This record gives sequence, C-alpha cells and structure tokens, in this order.
Amino acid sequence: MHDVAPCSVVDLRSDTVTRPTPAMRRAMAEAEVGDDVYAEDPTVNRLQARAAEMFGRDAALFFPSGSMANLVAVKSWTQPGMEVICDARAHICNYELAAMSAIAGCMPRTMPAPDGVLTWELIEPLIRPKMYIYAQTGLIELENTHNMHGGTIYPQDVTDTICDHAREAGIPVHLDGARIFNAAVALGRSVTEITRKCDSVMFALSKGLGAPVGSMLVGSRDFIDRARVFRKLMGGGMRQAGILAAAGLIALEEGPKNLPRDHENARRLAEGLAQLPGVALDAKKVATNIVFCDVAGTRHTADEISFELAKRSVLAGAMGKFTIRMVTHCDVDRAGIDRAIAAFAEVVSARGSASARD
Repeated sequence: MHDVAPCSVVDLRSDTVTRPTPAMRRAMAEAEVGDDVYAEDPTVNRLQARAAEMFGRDAALFFPSGSMANLVAVKSWTQPGMEVICDARAHICNYELAAMSAIAGCMPRTMPAPDGVLTWELIEPLIRPKMYIYAQTGLIELENTHNMHGGTIYPQDVTDTICDHAREAGIPVHLDGARIFNAAVALGRSVTEITRKCDSVMFALSKGLGAPVGSMLVGSRDFIDRARVFRKLMGGGMRQAGILAAAGLIALEEGPKNLPRDHENARRLAEGLAQLPGVALDAKKVATNIVFCDVAGTRHTADEISFELAKRSVLAGAMGKFTIRMVTHCDVDRAGIDRAIAAFAEVVSARGSASARD
C-alpha cells in the first residue's frame, strides 16, 4: 500500500487516481525497451505473455486505455452496421463517447438488467432474426464488475450460460473486465476460471491494480492479430512502451494482493454512510470497491454534497442529481475511510441545520 500522509486529500472519485509505487517508478526507469510497433519491446512482450498466461489465453495486447481496447474488440469482432448487445448502463455504451458507433460503425442494442447482470433470458430476445431488413447481432458485451451498478459481480453460472448459448448462435462474447481482478477476489476464484468462456477480455492495469497507464486485451492468437491491426489504425501503436509496461508488470503481480483490503474499506465506508440521516444505500450489496449512495434525503444535490466534501479534503464523484459514487483503492487506507465518513457526517449535519433554518 502507498504511504498516505495524514493531511493528504482522501480521493475516492475513482481507482484510476492511484499513483505509481516506488517499485513501479524504479522499474520504469530501468525498463529494457524496443520498438513495440515492430513487436520488439521486450518489456511489453513480457507483460503481454504474462497477461495471456494468467487468463489462460493464446495472446494479449497492451493498450494505452481500456476504452481503446474495448473499441478494438468491437471492431475486431464485427462489421459496420451490426449491433452490440449490452446492458443499458454499460461503460462501453455510456462512457466511451459512442465510439462503437462513431468508429466501429455499430449500434448498441441495450437492455436494462438488474444489478447490471444480463442473463440469456434478457439477451435472447434482442438477437436479430437472420433477415436482410435487420441489422445483425455482431457481439454480446458483458461488464464484470459493473461500474454503474456499484461494482456488482456476474455469477459464474450466468456468464457460462450466456457464453454457451452465444457460441451456439455464432455470436462472440466480449467481457469488459476493467475490474475483473476485483470480481475474482470477491468470488475467491482465478481470473482464468471466471472468464474462460468469454471470447475476449479487456482488463485495466490502471484501476485497482495501481499502474499509472494501460489496459490489456486477451484472446486467441487470431483475434489478437486482428486487434493489433486495429490498434495501429486507431493511433494506439506505441514505440518504447516498455517504460509503461514495466509498471504494468508490477501491477499485475502485486496489485491483486491489495484488493481484499480495498473491499473491506468499501464495506466500512458503506456501513458508515448508511448510518447518516438522509443518505440511502444498502451496505450489504457492496461486494467490491465501489459505493453508491443516494443523498436525496438530505435535500441537497450530489454536486452540493461533493463540493462541501472537497472543502474538507475528501473527493467524491457526483454521478447524477442525487447520486454519489465513491471508489476505494490502494492509496486510501482505513484512516482515510474514517476521515471520509466523518467529513460526510459533518456535511450532512451542516446541510441539515441550514435546511432547518431555511
């Protein structure tokens, strides 16, 4: 875990805000490099080989971002004019600037799913008939853990059932597994086991695993060969990228060890916030490192609450008029969580007093 100064900001906006560890910085400074566009960067090659091994796949590819990796996956599996089935609140549909449409030429075909967990029963009616008047279903996309549903996890049997039926229908399944290691830790299973039937998987190095930059795409050799072409097409061909991959290697080996503590901190945060007047959430549903709460009962907006928290050196994300998201990570320790709860309590109390006077 990183050293956190007592007076430092408690930044819970996202697990993307983590800073590279001293070990990562040393590795970056000492990294052996080459030209990765020629596939000659030895550190990138080691990272890709290790990622493929950890997920039980033939190959992997290093990307500057998860959004680019998801886009390349869509482009690699589909043709323009196809549809991508996904949850209505999926990151790929809502927070990646409509790239699947603007660049890959595909349309999202969405379905609201309880807790963001699609089932085959929800997916099957969305699959287009094989008729020339319909855009054809090119891909099914799942998200595990699900960001906008509070870090929820796909049950293993649900994922497996979807993949089995999709394979029978001739439709590939791509997994946005940006936080798949969080899911693996929560389930007590390996990432290989919980993703084994998906045709491709993206996962982030720069979220809970703590690397400063980067995401990985894993799959078959043929799929990764196609993905490499589209990565270059989209400007993702990096040269001496081993400087970044060196930090990614450490994140891949060391980062998962921190995740149980992040999950414990998220539960502590949720339990603390649930006790506050006007703050609504079900702490029992917090399974990984993301906490959502509704502040409508405080009679103030999420933006107003977040502004007051920031004045107390606690950063949170307003995700809607009355919804706040807070994400635990390796740069926030238990003391930081307690500071966040205390600051939230102070803000709610102060806001409540102000409302009473009004």
